[in-house]
Amino acid sequence: MGLADDVGALMGRARSDLAELVAIPSVADPRQFPPEECTRAANWVADRFAEVGFTDLSLRETSDGSSAVYGVRPSRDPDAPTVLLYAHYDVQPPLDEAAWRTPPFTLTEVNGRWYGRGAADCKGNIVMHLTALRALGDDIPVNLKLIVEGSEEQGTGGLEDFVERHPALLHADAILVCDTGNAAVGVPAATVTLRGLANVVVTVDALAGEVHSGMFGGPAPDALAALIQILSSLRDRVGNTTITGLDSAQTWTGAPYPASQFRADAGLHDGVALLGDGTVSDMVWARPAVTVLGIDCPPVVGSAAAIQPRARARLNLRVPPGTDAAKAQDALIAHLHAAAPWGVRVTVEPEALGQPFEARTGGPAYRALSSAMREAYGREMATLGQGGSIPLCNVFAATYPEAEIILIGVEEPLAAIHAPNESVDPGEIARLAHAEALFLRHYRK
Repeated sequence: MGLADDVGALMGRARSDLAELVAIPSVADPRQFPPEECTRAANWVADRFAEVGFTDLSLRETSDGSSAVYGVRPSRDPDAPTVLLYAHYDVQPPLDEAAWRTPPFTLTEVNGRWYGRGAADCKGNIVMHLTALRALGDDIPVNLKLIVEGSEEQGTGGLEDFVERHPALLHADAILVCDTGNAAVGVPAATVTLRGLANVVVTVDALAGEVHSGMFGGPAPDALAALIQILSSLRDRVGNTTITGLDSAQTWTGAPYPASQFRADAGLHDGVALLGDGTVSDMVWARPAVTVLGIDCPPVVGSAAAIQPRARARLNLRVPPGTDAAKAQDALIAHLHAAAPWGVRVTVEPEALGQPFEARTGGPAYRALSSAMREAYGREMATLGQGGSIPLCNVFAATYPEAEIILIGVEEPLAAIHAPNESVDPGEIARLAHAEALFLRHYRK
């Protein structure tokens, strides 16, 4: 039997593992779920990796109060390269449970997919690691390290701080960050760029207080209308993000994102146009993009015939590689001030900030992974960007500048991560476990 057969024989165990792990509601927010659930998930991870030969397994507390599972598995050859395996056991809250077609914390098969919160993001990747290691058995010629964090979804930076405080602990030649995914089911990919982010809250003040729209409407400035005008200046007529001082003409050189697939993945209604004058790949991976996340203003129900004296909005700016996120945030703030009409007062509060990431490719680890993906999937590995950000990657790159950082995972557009009805295609777990096993068997410095 070959590795593919070994992985196939382990898929029943993979499903039972994932069912056990999904059943633990490990949301790292004590306001929503008991923190003991995260501890239970961390202990589950430690116990399972002990079964596949990891030693020195421990729960390492991080600065945000979460626990990261750490362990090592040395090879017989001390000169062999070291590979760090990464995933996270915490999950997003289930959000609107009424919108789930299956119980969010019960792994349920529907039409060949396995549904449940965390099934893809990121518990499916933990199971993928375990399946690859079980398939290899004792035949692992590289040194392994493991770090599985417990607060990635909260973005509180516990593991980032831990890496900076304990650089020797996680030092490796190659780092498999398994928290991304493929272009589609059966289409292997490595994510090579991540957009950064720059969030701000903009507030518009126009009047001392509400006044009657019949008595004062016309000459009296409406703060909400002023805010709408400011926000409208952030995009042009075709939808390009137009922030003064930010380049919005970059192009993507990796694998394309077909427009028809993007429309289906994003759930666009018929007749609704795609935004921007670039390709989908350009717009989602290579160019800045601003989104209005929320607005504070009176709701329609209960609103009065009054001119609003004050309004505010929370904005999210996604920043492509090659652009400094802090400078992009400064440009956004300056643009918002300059776009203010009628002399209204504008204040802008900087919020979250995260730098973009671009992986170094072409090294021995990337070559080994590309070969492994080709064998496991029967087709060439694509290189993708991702609109989301993973701040940990920048910390890894700064702390271990010689390491090859590789982003892969079982997610793909149908997985609906962070949304109700999250799911994973079990074939992706199997194929990626096969690819990971091949990579670990053949990777050399």
